[in-house]
Amino acid sequence: MSGPLSGYTADPRLRWTEAIPFVVALAGFFLLPEYLALGSRILIFILFALSLDLILGYGGIVTLGHSAFFGLGAYTAGILSAKLGVTDPFIQLFFAGLSSSILGLATGAIILRTRALTLLMLTLAITAILLEVANKASSLTGGADGLQGVVVAPILGAFKFDLFGRTAFLYCLVALVVGWWVVRKLIYSPFGAMLTGIRENRARMHAVGAPVYWRLVLVYTISATMAGIAGGLLTQVNQFVGLNVLGLEPSGDLLVMLILGGVGRMYGAFVGPVIYLVVQDWLAKQYPEYWYFGVGALLISVVLFAPGGILGLVDKCLQLLKPKSSARASAR
Repeated sequence: MSGPLSGYTADPRLRWTEAIPFVVALAGFFLLPEYLALGSRILIFILFALSLDLILGYGGIVTLGHSAFFGLGAYTAGILSAKLGVTDPFIQLFFAGLSSSILGLATGAIILRTRALTLLMLTLAITAILLEVANKASSLTGGADGLQGVVVAPILGAFKFDLFGRTAFLYCLVALVVGWWVVRKLIYSPFGAMLTGIRENRARMHAVGAPVYWRLVLVYTISATMAGIAGGLLTQVNQFVGLNVLGLEPSGDLLVMLILGGVGRMYGAFVGPVIYLVVQDWLAKQYPEYWYFGVGALLISVVLFAPGGILGLVDKCLQLLKPKSSARASAR
């Protein structure tokens, strides 16, 4: 679970390399206009993955029920539009995040008193309960048929969600930048250092008088809020909500994405979703019956040969190159 140096002791200054993901996203906007719908989905799942990495990679909270907050945010935005006539995109996102934060606070205050397998099972139980509620409350959620009739007003009254996905892509990119900035500020702070300490040695943090339980509840609530906003974005982009947003599959996919990119590295949340969703899209087109086999083979390869994820493999390669470059410099 241990990742690279992070928290208040690390250098908090922005580096030019941190702009690379956003530059690549903008390049994709101009160079690959036919893939903007896939690009919007990737941006949403990067934000979703960031929310999970905050509690898993830095807080050490293992969960398989993160889709509960994602799905609640998605349904909140959809119900506001389809049932209550609220079409303003920012109001929809605000209440999507608010509803998920309330659920995160309420459930986190209970389940974070447990650990290991008990915690894992409770997160699954919460997701299963929400899924059943959404299925039964068909008059509100649409049930198995999904919630249709979602309408999103033009952003700032000027930018409509078009068929080509241009507005949706830029809208999701702005939301991702804000989410990334929040996560980065948290990580490079005393709060982030405390999270890292809790992840590495909870007993020692208790011994020095740190409020471990309430710190975990707080970060769990923040993570739930971000996941809810990601779910609200998905509803606004698709203008539809289905029961699949509350299933085990989104949580499982998200864990796979983080493992591919690298858990506890923040930017692993950028790499993993891109690789996973691009590979999934390509395999689904080429081999529609066996695409899960290809994704599974990719995951097994990463676990066997790059246990720290893609970014962990990059770090190892850079470390191998450093002694050579140092030796050349000393020889000169």
